[in-house]
Parts: sequence; structure tokens; C-alpha cells
Amino acid sequence: MKIIMDESAMTRSLVRMSHEIIEKNKGLDKIVLLGIETRGANLAFRIAKIMEKIEKVSVPVASLDVSYWRDDKPAIDQAFKLPISVQDRIVVIVDDVLFKGRTVRAAMDGIIFNGRPQQIQLAVLVDRGHRELPIRADIVGKNVPTSLKESVKVYLNEVDDKECVILQDT
Repeated sequence: MKIIMDESAMTRSLVRMSHEIIEKNKGLDKIVLLGIETRGANLAFRIAKIMEKIEKVSVPVASLDVSYWRDDKPAIDQAFKLPISVQDRIVVIVDDVLFKGRTVRAAMDGIIFNGRPQQIQLAVLVDRGHRELPIRADIVGKNVPTSLKESVKVYLNEVDDKECVILQDT
């Protein structure tokens, strides 16, 4: 087990990612943040707070449950409506770890089900590689080359009562 990001490194990455989202989109006028449950949602709400401190503008943010649109698990619930509109907005999907890309594909299906965004962008705290789909993050906190025998685990205070990113053998 190896700690690849401690709490201060995670905070620095989230601040930098927030600035990158603002700069890439020339402000926050059309931005909506959707965090993939569970940890991606927590990160999205943190990024929204950081951006509000920087720009003095409140950004719409919500959590996104992608379970209905997964292609590797049976759907247990029905499709849902998002609590915020994505129509003609720039939607930034936020997640903790980008791995094979299947969760992000499911998230995009869920977003499109709820409206037609102007654009969809992806922000991830950790990109570990090994994509199975042609998906890449627009904004990355940290690139961590891994083997398929390793796993990346993000711990957040809101969920786990500790704050770090760990690389470990599976």
C-alpha cells in the first residue's frame, strides 16, 4: 500500500482543477457540475465551493447515480430526473478515479436522458489509465500509471473519516 496523495495534495489538486474549469470555460455562466455517486459527488460539491470562493458565483451542482445506465450490472431502479437542468449547459462530470471509462459512459447516457447539454466535460481526481472506451478526462488532478493488478482507492472525510488516495495491490 502506497499513499499517492495526502489531504493537502488532494486539496491542491481540487483548487487547481477548479481554476482549470473556470479558465477552460471562460467563467461559470453555463457550468453545471454533476458528481458521480458517491465520492465523485462529494468532490463535485467541494469544487463548487472552491469556485464560488474564486468567482463569487454559485454553480449548480448535483449527484448523479449512474446505476440505471451501467452496461455491466442489471438495472435495479428506473431512470431518474436530475434536480438541475442540463439543457444547453456545459456539464462537467466529476469523479474520483477514471479507469476503464464505463462509469463515465453510463453518466453520459444519464445526462442525455435528462436533456441536451451544449457540451460534456470530464474532471477526475485520479486518472489511472487502462481505458476500454474512447474516453479521456479534460481535467485531471493526478495521472497515476498503474498495472491491472493494482487498485486506486480514494478516501474522503465525508464518507471514510480519512482523506487520502492509496495505490495497492489487489
